[in-house]
Amino acid sequence: MSVMKGRTDQLDNYEPLTAVDIGGLILKNPVMAASGTFGYGEEYVPYIDLNRLGGLIVKGLSLEPREGNPPPRIMETPCGMLNAIGMNNVGVRAFIDRKLPFLRQFDMTVIVNIYGETIDEYKKVAEILSTPDGVHGLELNISCPNVKKGGIAFGADPDTAHEVTRAVKSVTDLPVIVKLTPNVRDIAEIAESVAAAGADAVSLINTVTGMSVDIEQRRPHLKNITGGLSGPAIKPIALRMVWEVVNRVSIPVIGIGGIMDANDAIEFLIVGASAVQIGTANFVNSRATMEIIEGIDHYLKIHQIRDINDLIGTLKTDR
Repeated sequence: MSVMKGRTDQLDNYEPLTAVDIGGLILKNPVMAASGTFGYGEEYVPYIDLNRLGGLIVKGLSLEPREGNPPPRIMETPCGMLNAIGMNNVGVRAFIDRKLPFLRQFDMTVIVNIYGETIDEYKKVAEILSTPDGVHGLELNISCPNVKKGGIAFGADPDTAHEVTRAVKSVTDLPVIVKLTPNVRDIAEIAESVAAAGADAVSLINTVTGMSVDIEQRRPHLKNITGGLSGPAIKPIALRMVWEVVNRVSIPVIGIGGIMDANDAIEFLIVGASAVQIGTANFVNSRATMEIIEGIDHYLKIHQIRDINDLIGTLKTDR
């Protein structure tokens, strides 16, 4: 049954507590807008109240501006979407000058997703973002290729993931969330490695590598050939990985992957995620984040759960 169904006529005065603690960041509710799907926040002002978000993860930033990959770079797939955007962004300094002043107007937690091609680049971006007001935390995208190690993603190897996390933590006092790639043998091993390096939280999963082919042209639909699969198709994978990581680390876990409505979000909370990020759903429904916030609140009311933290990690199994 959908959480949007059920009687609430006797619960109008029942206001559950929805604040969660993510590595020292206190979010008013556990619903965050995922990096890469929400721009820099300004794009969604006509559709939602940014003040209601638990947090906003802005589009990934690099040291210098990037144009990204050539088109076509987005492809709709059954139950999802492939993208090979290539991390196009305005660069960290332009973000501070041109985008951050707008975000300071709102009462919300702003977390900046960052990436680099070397550990030094990660450190420099983190240092630059540690000074201005209005940035409350960093999210490390470690799915990026490490150019000094042959292009292998930072997040594909526990030692490299540990090294980049430790390096960033050494130059910032901001809470650091590490975003994990699912394209690994054991994602919980990577989570343990970054936790040991001082990560304040982990978020997962990033997109699953996939591809699509035009059978008439016999060519890939994406210019980049492969791309990252997101959307409902990956939710069962994401849910399983979040559950595995929750059972291996003591730091907060943020669930990402195919969350389209409040029911999906609640599944992630029950398996142990302390918060969730909403990504592809924003492209389908510009009000998805607001509806999910409302749906979680409704669920707490009809189940008479006073504090959302009493719901998190309540999965029942026979094991």
